[in-house]
Amino acid sequence: MAKSAVWFLWVLASLALASVLGYELLAQPQKPHFLPGESTVGHYQIELSCGTCHTESFSDREAIQAACMDCHGDELKAVRDSHPKSKFTDPRNANRLANIDARYCAACHTEHALEITNDMGVTQPKDFCLHCHQDIAEDRPSHEGMAFDTCASSGCHNYHDNQALYEDFLLAHAHEPDLLSEPGMPTDGLARMMALAGIEAQPFDGRKPVEVDSDTWQDVHAEWSASAHGEANVGCQNCHQPEDNASWNNHPDTSVCGTCHQQEQAGFLAGKHGMRLAQELSAMTPRQARQPMKESAAHRELTCNSCHAPHRQDTVAAAVDACVGCHDDEHTLAFEGSPHHQTWTDFLAGGRPREQAVSCASCHLPRLESQYQGEAVILVQHNQNATLRPNEKMVRGTCLNCHGLEFSLDALASPELIRSNFSGPPEHHVPSIDMALARENPGVIQPGTTQEQLPNSDKTQKGERP
Repeated sequence: MAKSAVWFLWVLASLALASVLGYELLAQPQKPHFLPGESTVGHYQIELSCGTCHTESFSDREAIQAACMDCHGDELKAVRDSHPKSKFTDPRNANRLANIDARYCAACHTEHALEITNDMGVTQPKDFCLHCHQDIAEDRPSHEGMAFDTCASSGCHNYHDNQALYEDFLLAHAHEPDLLSEPGMPTDGLARMMALAGIEAQPFDGRKPVEVDSDTWQDVHAEWSASAHGEANVGCQNCHQPEDNASWNNHPDTSVCGTCHQQEQAGFLAGKHGMRLAQELSAMTPRQARQPMKESAAHRELTCNSCHAPHRQDTVAAAVDACVGCHDDEHTLAFEGSPHHQTWTDFLAGGRPREQAVSCASCHLPRLESQYQGEAVILVQHNQNATLRPNEKMVRGTCLNCHGLEFSLDALASPELIRSNFSGPPEHHVPSIDMALARENPGVIQPGTTQEQLPNSDKTQKGERP
């Protein structure tokens, strides 16, 4: 009798434990309690897809490095990585690996260790530049007395993407006005893209497809007619029956978007909105985000159609309304009423061309020149990481369309100004251009430069940046 009671309790306890584990694994996949530690903001969306980064052994260094490069290799190549692996496999730099083995991404970006994680997912102390550049003041006297934990936070250097801060670039854009005389974003047309891709538009012949509900046909036709697809003569069959022998599909998935928009789709899948889909996970929802989102949008799945309604393809709504419909952080809430928002309001009222109006997408999904079928075209970059962090990434492809470099660096250096969505002039000055000019022309004080801004000033030596 006693044995039976023990066995009964053991079975009961086993079932209870199995129920708890099953619930954690199946009913609450958004709470992966079995991870070794919380994931960084760059990877938390795909943390349940362990195989994306790890092999079965979970400790294969080369395999983890290959996984890093599978996702980030093209990005590093595009920005001409200033610290590529080749720099550290050079025998002349072998001694530099004693402190940090910079041949491997994980040497500086250890995942599942938020307690030691700094900005940009860096898990090294903020003064790690010291290991290789302790003698920098000998080559650059202007750096005398600077603290090494300010290298990447003073508007001077970024470890990988330093394109906007190279000395030659600073000199080329010195003395630019705060606002350019002819501000505006570049443009290109969908029709040209389709022609380059060899995709033939299938014009609408005026007849209602038999598969479409008659009650909704008039609305669908009206939306399509006013859309970019309608203007480019992209008809119903291009999306609903793209293959000649295929049957009509009333609800094509967003893979059909990639037929014409391959590079935009690739950017979307690499960015915050689509990275889960790229790993064959369910679509991202605002409920899963780590930044403030509107409760009303909590369960909205993020696909191409989340911002681009299937028939309307309203890029005006996608540029602002779609963003503020989900995001609820200070920066987003401050957009309305900001100087940037005023340009958008002017455009909506017909008083300004769209190329000169600033929307959310102007900065976070900018139009960039790309190579397509061997020709230069203007495409919208749907990968937010291409311009988001470090924020100096925005300078080349976004800020310089309208503003001078000095003004842009000063504005991006102020967290307070970013939170207010740039509702006011920069209150602090980043002396990067001043230092480059002083090095180029020793002893010459540049017009408008104060004593405080000179490279040997106390402010610069301390690497001050708000």
